[in-house]
Amino acid sequence: MIDMAGTFSIVAFDPKNGDLGVAVASRVLACASVVPFAEAGVGAIATQSFANTTYGPKGLEMLRNKVNPQDAIKRLTDPDQDKGRRQLAVIDARGRTANFTGDRCLKWCGAASGPNYSCQGNILTGENVVQAMARAFETTEGEIALKMMAALEAGEAAGGDSRGKQSAGMIVMRKKGGYGGFDDKYVDLRVDDHKEPVAELRRLLGMKLRFARMMRGYDELQKKQWDQAIATFQALVNEEPDNGTHWYNLACGQSMAGRRDAALASLKKALQLDPTMMSHANQDSDLDAIRDEAKRQGVLR
Repeated sequence: MIDMAGTFSIVAFDPKNGDLGVAVASRVLACASVVPFAEAGVGAIATQSFANTTYGPKGLEMLRNKVNPQDAIKRLTDPDQDKGRRQLAVIDARGRTANFTGDRCLKWCGAASGPNYSCQGNILTGENVVQAMARAFETTEGEIALKMMAALEAGEAAGGDSRGKQSAGMIVMRKKGGYGGFDDKYVDLRVDDHKEPVAELRRLLGMKLRFARMMRGYDELQKKQWDQAIATFQALVNEEPDNGTHWYNLACGQSMAGRRDAALASLKKALQLDPTMMSHANQDSDLDAIRDEAKRQGVLR
């Protein structure tokens, strides 16, 4: 029998903002449907290697009740008759970590951990995989989504799963970090079957983080924080200069801030890149300050 959930993964905590997350990659279908569990303000868990998925909800309940990660692992694995085949990592909302690798997990198997993270894997090409992940997490700047992404990429570059590649995924929980602030799912991405799953996850994560920044820009507009909103949208334009939506949002911010010449130029660029936005622009009150001039110049109809 082959291991049905061999993988390499990382659990992590950001002490600056409380983010908790898990990132995972493997040579199995949809590994992120099995391995990661996390709850904002509570903790994160990776369960793998003939994964016992009850470890996720049970472990989070223990963390919710202030059980420390090491004790939680003991309580989870002690009654499990197949614990020798399990691998598990737990981190709590204080950044405390613990990991477990059963004595029957397939080689190479083990973990490398440090402040606010734990990297672990089985059926790997060698210990250097988790060591590379740990170094990447520690040396990468930015939020934990980016640090965990760097860890997966480093693990793959070091050899990764000895069987090859198939799937990857990431979750990051942040209080009210989900869409519209209605839930805590700040990042929830899966690549279930792909020739280059880690590279595809990087692409999706970039899209997700840019979308999150765009939503922050909308919020800044609502709060009449014109300078902040313009800076947010300008940064997005700089990163994706062929994205008409970014130019349009920049035009709205500039218009509302009274920067009419800049707003007209941005709106013109937006509609050149994406003419389908014309009907919305013709009705958008955010552009009222430049509407008459835009019509005179033929930018709007």
